[in-house]
Amino acid sequence: MFAMPPVTQALIIVNVLVFMLQLATGNQLIGPFALWTFGGGQASNFHVWQLVTYGFLHGNLTHLFFNMLALFMFGSDIERLWGPRRYLVYYFACVVTAALAQLAVSVLMSSGSYPTIGASGGVFGVLLAFGMMFPRRMVMLLFPPIPMRAWVLVTVYGAIELFMGITGTQAGVAHFAHLGGMAGGFLLIQYWRGRLPMRPGRR
Repeated sequence: MFAMPPVTQALIIVNVLVFMLQLATGNQLIGPFALWTFGGGQASNFHVWQLVTYGFLHGNLTHLFFNMLALFMFGSDIERLWGPRRYLVYYFACVVTAALAQLAVSVLMSSGSYPTIGASGGVFGVLLAFGMMFPRRMVMLLFPPIPMRAWVLVTVYGAIELFMGITGTQAGVAHFAHLGGMAGGFLLIQYWRGRLPMRPGRR
């Protein structure tokens, strides 16, 4: 029987449990735990813990389902390759860099304070890692149902997110947070590979 690796399994379980808590409390978790951006001179409800907690909240069941499906599809192999500890560090690094990108965009656009929720920043970082670690692996998504190599999938998704973010297409979706998760993941992988000016210490 196929066994899901422990960190991926734990992340999915926690996300599902938090979503159930959201439903039970009438979304009262959004105020203190969503990522509140700032801009336009308005007061912000931002708190530092929101850089992580927003990644466990979801807007609806569809939002949750597709994020967890992607985490299962791509995160499982990455966790098996890297091990639980490195995978967990990587995932949360992507969640945080996605949040920082979203905050930066809110300041540049002076768009006011609004909440961002969802695991997509971490998921897009995991997708980036999958494309880098298994570039020639053939994958098949539900939408579109076309087989393609992993590196092609990552490139296409990144280009779509950039286009939608710049043009303002699909309002209400944090495209720059997705790109921030991918960018953070790329930099961390390059750091681990010793390809940045700051190199990891010897162990």
